[in-house]
Amino acid sequence: MTDERRSSRRRSAAPELSLPLRPRRLRRTAAVRRLVGETRLHPAELVLPMFVREGIAEPVAVEAMPGVVQHTLDTLEVAAKEAVEAGVGGIMLYGVPVEKDETGSGATDPDGILNVALRRLRDALGDETVLMADLCLDEFTSHGHCGVLAEDGSVDNDATLRRYAEMAVVQAESGAHVVGLSGMMDGQVAVCREALDAAGHTDTVILAYAAKYASALYGPFREAVASSLQGDRATYQQDPANAVEALREVRLDLAEGADIVMVKPALAYLDVLSAVAAESDVPVAAYQVSGEMAMVEAAAANGWIDRDRMIHESLVSIRRAGAQIILTYWATEVARSLRG
Repeated sequence: MTDERRSSRRRSAAPELSLPLRPRRLRRTAAVRRLVGETRLHPAELVLPMFVREGIAEPVAVEAMPGVVQHTLDTLEVAAKEAVEAGVGGIMLYGVPVEKDETGSGATDPDGILNVALRRLRDALGDETVLMADLCLDEFTSHGHCGVLAEDGSVDNDATLRRYAEMAVVQAESGAHVVGLSGMMDGQVAVCREALDAAGHTDTVILAYAAKYASALYGPFREAVASSLQGDRATYQQDPANAVEALREVRLDLAEGADIVMVKPALAYLDVLSAVAAESDVPVAAYQVSGEMAMVEAAAANGWIDRDRMIHESLVSIRRAGAQIILTYWATEVARSLRG
């Protein structure tokens, strides 16, 4: 018998494979994949961060964040209405003042840019969306830190809390449904809750940036808010090496009355986000920050990745890790695409 015939007999004698378990069956078509998808995005889960700048006549592009601008009051209102029409669930507003000082007095000035913008949007939108305000001093201080400085140059936690309490009341009176406590000061949730309740704003929601890390991913944001910061915020924001610490921070904020807790940044801290989601009995948010956006946009501009797929994949991963609310600069664009 020739070698060729022997080889043929061996092939014909080989048993046919029987694989009753074929997971690929559920991936065969786009329709099947949609049917069995475990994680879904919805426009109402997305929040659009927006910047409004004092003293400009036209929007100013943020170079490191393609598509993002510092708005005038007029263009802010137009863009906010577009976001609401697209189905976006909320807007987080940041103010960029002309003048800054050591204590960030513009943050509590009723005529300061952030508070004026809050009133403008609340008048224009009412309760059609959830209007959020960044409650932090960094945009308003000449030194760029999130609080008041002590004589030795460190951030004075307790002096800063007094400023935060003032900010919370002014922002609520200006129309914010939600105040976003982003400074990472110890006790900030309790102090702001007490101040809001004492002023009659018992329904104002507190979104606590409970696990906010001292990350390199905030670089483009500093351009967006014209930050004056020199150095870093490592003494009050979390160490990127620590995860257990994040859960301690979350527990403290929950005990102080936080209505929503947030992890920031999102993609580099999905493990933390998952752990926080398992721990929290209130809604959990995550912030897809400026650096995350900038990296995707830069890679896409160079033709290295598929931009639209990467945006969707990144947001799905954040949602899959446990975020019920996602702050993203792509909120309006993604909301439109989700609605077809």
